[in-house]
Amino acid sequence: MTDYHGIPAAQAEVDFAIPFLDEDIPLYVDPFLLWASPSLQDNSLHTMIVNSFNHLGHLAQQGQFDRAKQILISLSECNEVGLGTSRTRKGKPIGDRTADSILSLFKDVPQYERRGFIHFEEIQFFVDHIAKDRISDFACSLLKSFLIDYTIDQSKKLGIPLGKTSVPVYDYKTNQIVEEQVDLPTNPENGSAITFVPKRWLRFNPWLDFDEYYTDYIPKERIRPDGKPERIEVLTFNRHNYGVVRDYVLAKERQKLDCHNDPLFKQIPIMSAKAGLNAIRSLSSGLADRSDKKYEQESARLMASLLYPHLDFAGTQERTDGGVLIRDLIFYNNRGHQLLDDLWQRYESRQVVFELKNVYEVDGGHINQLNRYLSEHFGRFGVILTRRPLKSSMMKNTIDLWASQRRCIIALSDDDVELMVNLYEGKQRDPIDVINMKYVEFTRKCPS
Repeated sequence: MTDYHGIPAAQAEVDFAIPFLDEDIPLYVDPFLLWASPSLQDNSLHTMIVNSFNHLGHLAQQGQFDRAKQILISLSECNEVGLGTSRTRKGKPIGDRTADSILSLFKDVPQYERRGFIHFEEIQFFVDHIAKDRISDFACSLLKSFLIDYTIDQSKKLGIPLGKTSVPVYDYKTNQIVEEQVDLPTNPENGSAITFVPKRWLRFNPWLDFDEYYTDYIPKERIRPDGKPERIEVLTFNRHNYGVVRDYVLAKERQKLDCHNDPLFKQIPIMSAKAGLNAIRSLSSGLADRSDKKYEQESARLMASLLYPHLDFAGTQERTDGGVLIRDLIFYNNRGHQLLDDLWQRYESRQVVFELKNVYEVDGGHINQLNRYLSEHFGRFGVILTRRPLKSSMMKNTIDLWASQRRCIIALSDDDVELMVNLYEGKQRDPIDVINMKYVEFTRKCPS
């Protein structure tokens, strides 16, 4: 989103997870983080969403089962936040059978019948088709009123455009879903509303996790003699043996100080960076033994970490030019370094492309391929990541391109990548300074 609107904000610098416009972010809101948070605001929000969830059980017990079910189904998908694994930012709500199973817990489990839930994510231990994505959607739907205000505030701080849109919101006073007209960021592709989520609430897996419970806590032999019960068997066992679930939840509550949000991007350890460099060094140039694929894999992993947080890694992509398959690394330019701001101003580089060339020598055709790509999709700056330094004739080629078209193409060799890894290890300077050095060298060779 920030890239689309030309806003120079790196992910590490903002309080929320910057959303993609065309797909979900593979992270999830974990309600336990709000419960365990030192923030009174987060604690209050957790109380609010749990009370709202428990109210649905109250409605079901008071003869309004169908009303409770329809509200529950509506709450089960929250497309505005763009969290999960959907390639289209749109998911499907739960069906009637799953909703019936959830609401039946308020009757079938005496503890929930008497006091309701303290952690509503416990439903995953009793109901099939409920996992981290669905827990996250329930939480986001119940938090949507707060998320709308939060999104408006963050958007105004960064200058993200807002537009009038209609959003379904759970009304805590009437306990029903209402349509609200609000000013929110919208997806330029389809006009759908977008809300932001604080990074402090996000995890890859919930703190209360069915897989962990299955592996480490349940007495499997009590369910099946061979000790390998199916998921449905475990869910049925839990409904009749709530104490096992309770003991697991209490154990996780005692460990709450260890519950932290997951970073949206985690750099690889120094030893892994060295191993990646050694793997690249050992590869032969060319296509033999899938060296090009291995070069792509190691380069993407290594450069994503070396250049963080100054460049946010957007991913790898493939393209063809004249029948030749070319692999690129794409980074969002959030102007988090003086070099990047200069590239933005001089070459309009809102994204930075690294073209991967596992070849013995870069030739004029390789440079022209990247040059044509820059003219179509990106600003006028690009990097060729290759095995050896450019020959003097190829360096002259890049200087001539700058003189005629004001496009800047620099090359990073294995030696340059090794220097970046050494800086990454030493922590005295940033690896991106190597790119800055190459850029300065290139600039000095250009005609004044």
